[in-house]
Amino acid sequence: MKLKRLLHLGVFTVCGLVAAVSSAQGPTVNFYNWYDFIAPEAPKDFEKETGTPMLLDTFDSADVMQSKLMVGRSGYDVAVVTNSALPNLIKAGVLKELDNSQLSNRSNLDPDILAKVAQNDPGNRYSIPYLWGTTGIGYDVDQVKKIFGDETPADSWDLIFKEENIKKLSQCGVAMLDSPSEIIPITLHYLGLPPDSTNPADYEKAEALLLKIRPYITYFDSSRFITDLANGNICAVVAWSGGVYDAKTSAERAKNGRQLAYRIPREGSSVWIENLVLLKDAPHPEQGMQFINYMLRPEVIAKSTNYLSYPNGNKTALAFVNENLRNNPDIYPPAATLATLFPSQPLPLKIERVRTRVWSKVKSGT
Repeated sequence: MKLKRLLHLGVFTVCGLVAAVSSAQGPTVNFYNWYDFIAPEAPKDFEKETGTPMLLDTFDSADVMQSKLMVGRSGYDVAVVTNSALPNLIKAGVLKELDNSQLSNRSNLDPDILAKVAQNDPGNRYSIPYLWGTTGIGYDVDQVKKIFGDETPADSWDLIFKEENIKKLSQCGVAMLDSPSEIIPITLHYLGLPPDSTNPADYEKAEALLLKIRPYITYFDSSRFITDLANGNICAVVAWSGGVYDAKTSAERAKNGRQLAYRIPREGSSVWIENLVLLKDAPHPEQGMQFINYMLRPEVIAKSTNYLSYPNGNKTALAFVNENLRNNPDIYPPAATLATLFPSQPLPLKIERVRTRVWSKVKSGT
C-alpha cells in the first residue's frame, strides 16, 4: 500500500505524545496507519459519536510498521497491517485474537476477501479486512493505441514482458513500481512458476526475464508515476490500481484530454489487503474493538473507498460506494478475476535475500 494525498486531520497527533495525551484525556484509540489512508471525516465522526478521541501515528513503509510492532509496547491499540506481514506478527504473539462477539458488524464482510486474507491469517482470527487493491497495468489509451492500433494487448502481461511490445512502449515511457515483493512474484507467475517460490533457480529465471526488458523501463518508483501518467510523461506503468486511478482523476481535473485506463491482466496478478488488527498489549482494547466495529459499518468504510479509490472488504458497503468505482471491474473485479489474484506470502530469510539481490541487479541493469 500506498501513497495518497496530504492529510488534513487536525485531531491527530503522533504516537510519541500518545501516553501523555491519553492520561490527560482518558481512554483514546491510538491508531497506527499508512499515511493518509482513511477518509478525513471518519476519525472525527467516531469521536463525535463515542466521545473517544482518535490519536494517529503514520508510517510509509510496511517494513517500518512491522519492525515497530515487533518490538512491542508501541502504545498503539489498532494498527493497519498488510496481509503478507500477518504471519510473522501472529507467530511473534504481537496481535490479540479478536472476539467476534464484540464485532456486531462483522457479517458485512465479503467472504471472498476473507478467504484471501485467511491464506495469511488462518481462520481470520486476528484481522479484519480494511481496504485492498491490485497491481496491474495503467496506460494512456491514445498513446498506446498509436503504437499498437486496435490490437493493444493491455489485458495481458505480454504488453510488459514481451520484449517486442515493451520496446515499442518505450517510445513514450514505461515505469514500474519499486517493489520487489510485488514485481518479482508477478514475474514468476507470468513464467508459470509459484509467485512465492522458495526455489532459488526460479528467481534466476525471473531475473533473466526482467533483465531482458530492463533497457526499456524508464524508471522504478512507487509515487512519481501518478503525476507522469497524468501529464503524459509516460504512457504505461505497472502500478497499484488506486495510484493509476489518482492519475486518471488528475488528468480529468486538468482537462488535458488524456484518457487513462487500468487493467488487471488476464493471467492474474497480486492482490494486497490491508487489515485492521488489535495489538496484544493495546492500552485501550475495549475502545480499539469499538473502533474496528465502527469501521465495519458499510456507510463508514465506503467513505474511505470514495476518498482513496481503493475497494474495501465490506460487501454491504457497495451501495454507498461512488458509482464510477463500484461499476469499474478493474477496481471491483468480478469473481472470475478475483480468483486469479494471489496474495503475497512471507518468504524464508534465505529466499528473501535472493529476491533482494535479484531486484538490485534488475534496477541497476547489470
